[in-house]
Amino acid sequence: MAKQLTLAVEKIPAHISMSASRGNENVDVSTLSVPRIKQLQKMSDEVDKHHPKYVQGAEAGMFINSLSNELLGEKLYLINIKFHTKFVVWRTREAGGGLIDACSTLKEAQDLIAVQEDNPEKFQIQETHSHTVMMKNPETGELSMPAIFDFAASKLFISKNWNTQLNLKGGDRFSGLWEMSTVSVENRAGATYLNVKIDWLGWAQEDDYKAAEQVFESING
Repeated sequence: MAKQLTLAVEKIPAHISMSASRGNENVDVSTLSVPRIKQLQKMSDEVDKHHPKYVQGAEAGMFINSLSNELLGEKLYLINIKFHTKFVVWRTREAGGGLIDACSTLKEAQDLIAVQEDNPEKFQIQETHSHTVMMKNPETGELSMPAIFDFAASKLFISKNWNTQLNLKGGDRFSGLWEMSTVSVENRAGATYLNVKIDWLGWAQEDDYKAAEQVFESING
């Protein structure tokens, strides 16, 4: 019988050097896949135990890293790095649903719908605010790699309010630490849904500020 090849070991062996990262000299934030953080709702696939995308332990109200499926709890500590607006074209649920593309301007989104073979009424445009953030681990103090949190629909006014607060604070966008938490909100019809609340915690520590600054410069490089 042929000897089986061991592909990996959990414990870092003595011959592996962790003091350097040779071969990754040209890898920076701009060349990595940026995960998205989203808030799980009652209808999210990750919460449905019978759905292929189900994540064990996932519950409505939790935040999740879309790239790793890591559950992040119902409270995040964030440094806001950058902001941009996009216009996302979706196929309506009645027409089968699904993302078509994200555009930089409303006109680009309208033009995209115009060239589709289906009836334009089968598509909708959703203004979306994308915030690039870094998460701070409250236990270790470590900052995560950058991630994107999208604000659309009922979250859009929260994004606008966050931008207003950031402008009023002054300085670089990444100068402060914020808390994002899940809250239950009631609409005009009396139905409840989950949304987010964002609170100012204070100015970023020097090391965090410098780390965020490096990420900002990498993104804008």
